[in-house]
Amino acid sequence: MVRYGAKSLTEGELLAILLRTGSRQRPVLDLAKDLLRKYGGIRELVRCSYAELATEEGLGRVKALTLEASFELARRIDSTPITEKPKIRSPQEAVKVFRPMLRDLKKEHFLVGFLNHAKKLVGIQTVSEGGMTATIVDPSEVMRQAILHHAGSIIVAHNHPSGTAQESHADLSLTQRIAESGRILGIPLDDHIIIAGDHYVSFRSKGLL
Repeated sequence: MVRYGAKSLTEGELLAILLRTGSRQRPVLDLAKDLLRKYGGIRELVRCSYAELATEEGLGRVKALTLEASFELARRIDSTPITEKPKIRSPQEAVKVFRPMLRDLKKEHFLVGFLNHAKKLVGIQTVSEGGMTATIVDPSEVMRQAILHHAGSIIVAHNHPSGTAQESHADLSLTQRIAESGRILGIPLDDHIIIAGDHYVSFRSKGLL
């Protein structure tokens, strides 16, 4: 890595550097390759929690924590820092913010992004965490958070862990209820983004708002 740079290394070799050591039975490079093979590549491996990783033979608590911390740092680097207050004026700009937060989660999470009147993102709040296929969201809680954050408008986003980039009837109904609440309070719903792996759905782009 020192001689040729990180880009010259395989995913297995990069993972081996994080793990540092293997076991008596398996050298560290073999351990790294076995993990990637078992989970089907780095994209699936990063979705594993500390509890899952710690049970893997040859890892243990310290290596599992190291991996989870590394994966979380990668997500944060990939995400636009909220302190920069990025402007969100299109679905593509919204996806750039929300995708790193939602793409690798195994359960549904529902987030609300708060925009000021200049369309700058001033905060993000998780309002619900659910199961593999659904999450329960209360539109009144969404709007309560919007008021607390002095939002001029909001964008909501959630993930489909199944990878299905298609809105459900429940998604449509919830979006309409949030949009109606926003109209009453004068806090418009700019968009609803569904993140499904590398794909996404924008309700605004599909004319559903």
